[in-house]
Amino acid sequence: MRPGTLDTSERPFVLIWELTQACGLACDHCRADAKPQRHPDELSTAEGKELLEGAAEFGDGQLVVLSGGDPLVRDDVAELIAHGDDLGLRMTITPSGTGSLTADRIEEMADAGLKRMAVSLDGASPEAHDAFRGEDGSFEETIRAVEDAREVGVPVQVNTTVCRQTVSELPEIRELLTEIGAVMWSVFFLVPIGRGRVLEPIAPERADAVMEWLAEVSDEEPFGVKTTEAPQYRRVAMQRQQRQADADADTDDGDGTPTAGIKRRTGIVAGDGFGFVSHTGEVFPSGFLPESAGNVRDRPVTELYRDSELFQSLRDRDGLSGKCGACRYRNVCGGSRSRAFAHTGDPLASDPLCPYVPEGYDGPLPWDDADSETRGVSSGD
Repeated sequence: MRPGTLDTSERPFVLIWELTQACGLACDHCRADAKPQRHPDELSTAEGKELLEGAAEFGDGQLVVLSGGDPLVRDDVAELIAHGDDLGLRMTITPSGTGSLTADRIEEMADAGLKRMAVSLDGASPEAHDAFRGEDGSFEETIRAVEDAREVGVPVQVNTTVCRQTVSELPEIRELLTEIGAVMWSVFFLVPIGRGRVLEPIAPERADAVMEWLAEVSDEEPFGVKTTEAPQYRRVAMQRQQRQADADADTDDGDGTPTAGIKRRTGIVAGDGFGFVSHTGEVFPSGFLPESAGNVRDRPVTELYRDSELFQSLRDRDGLSGKCGACRYRNVCGGSRSRAFAHTGDPLASDPLCPYVPEGYDGPLPWDDADSETRGVSSGD
């Protein structure tokens, strides 16, 4: 492990706690298939505080994301943020763009110690965004919430879902992010679970092209860019650097694995740098990979993340199968384990969104030519 990097076998970069699955929206992509009513077996306030105390055992500054559903359906959010902040956790939240996200709630969370708020924009206009979110007025509520957050000094991240219905909106969303002063753009490449099963993913070749464009955006805009469930972005960025013949790039770390100046050696994938606690306390590698390692009501979250067989298997990049297992980029990418699971039932299988075919690989490919526009790209850099 390089100096300054995080040992993802010991702690995640990101720990998400799904406070509730209740939400007033009916978003087309919803992982949770959210419903208006709260589940009677949600973690209570006291249990939630115990979870946060367990998360603090990962180490100082652990990032915790409060998500949903709509987390603001609960009335204890500010109390939980304050408790986490007192524990030294970096508390953030991903609320829904509904009337629950009032200026008063945002100010209350800011006073409690909220470090960042993430909102979703899946279209650059009210018509496009509201159609995707399933509720008129969601776009205006979201923009108003961004302004309210900036007013009280809370940085705002924007999350965007990429699928065939939204991909054409990306350039205009980029411009909108600059206008509203976002600090980060998190671009989520669709995983077909929950209501997201009815949406169409983009073809793998187009996914690579979008990621190439995102790398350019990252260079040109003041906000940061990251991808969710698309670790191949790291491969694409590395190949782009190599093509540009970056004189400062370190293209070999001694074991034949390309690094090309990437800050972390390993990319975040489900179970390896990423953990998810459901509304009922089940610990998943990701909210998009619904295989439980156990429940925080029975075992500490640190133990489940570090020691469970499921999480340990996901951290073993040499255990991947198919072309992901043969890929020279597996230690910096690793493929979306969630998407592999959604398509095959095996979290160690190849990610069907990635078109890259390793040199010399002649095994099965994860896409179905009858249903995909994909053709494998060259293994050359």
